[in-house]
Amino acid sequence: MNTSAYDQDLRRVVRLVAILNLAYFGVEFAVARAIGSVSLFADSVDFLEDASVNFLILAALGLSAGRRAKIGMMLAGILLVPGLATLWTAWDKFMAPSPPEALSLSLAGLGALAVNLSCAIMLTRFRRHSGSLTRAAFLSARNDAVANVAIIAAGLLTAYTSSVWPDLIVGLGIAAMNADASREVWAAAREEHKLAET
Repeated sequence: MNTSAYDQDLRRVVRLVAILNLAYFGVEFAVARAIGSVSLFADSVDFLEDASVNFLILAALGLSAGRRAKIGMMLAGILLVPGLATLWTAWDKFMAPSPPEALSLSLAGLGALAVNLSCAIMLTRFRRHSGSLTRAAFLSARNDAVANVAIIAAGLLTAYTSSVWPDLIVGLGIAAMNADASREVWAAAREEHKLAET
C-alpha cells in the first residue's frame, strides 16, 4: 500500500474511533449519573478524552514531526484529566457511600468493552505511525479495554457484596492507568521532539 493510501486509511480509522468514543461517552455518562457509579463516571470521562485525542490526531496528521511531538506532549496532559475528575468523584462517593446498581454497571462496562476492543483492533496496525499521536490513541483504547473488564467484575462483586468498594477501587485504578499512559506518551513525544531538533 502506498503512503497516500495508508494515510487515508489512518485518517478514516482515527475519525471512526473518535466518533465511537464520543457516542459511548454519552451513553456511559448517562448511566453513571443514573446509578451513581465512580468507575463508570471515570470511564465516561475517559471516552470523552479519547474522542478529543483522536480528533486532535486527525488535525495533526499532516504536520511536521516537531509539531506532532508538541501535540503529543499536550495529549499527555489531556490523558491526566479523567484521573483528576475521578479523584473528585471518588471523594464525593467516599463521603456519602452507596453502591451503584450492579446489573447496569456490568452491562455498561460490557458495552464499553465492545467499543474499546473494536477501537484497539482498528488502531493496532497504525500504532507506530505518526509517533506519539497514534501511540496515544492505541494506548488509550488498549488500557480502556482492560478497565472495562474491571468494571464488569466490579458490577458482579457489587451484586454479591452490596458494597461501594469494588466500584471505588476500579474507578481509582482507571485514574492510575491514565496517569501511566500519560507518562508513556510524554516520554515518546519528548524523544520525537529531540529527534526533530537534530
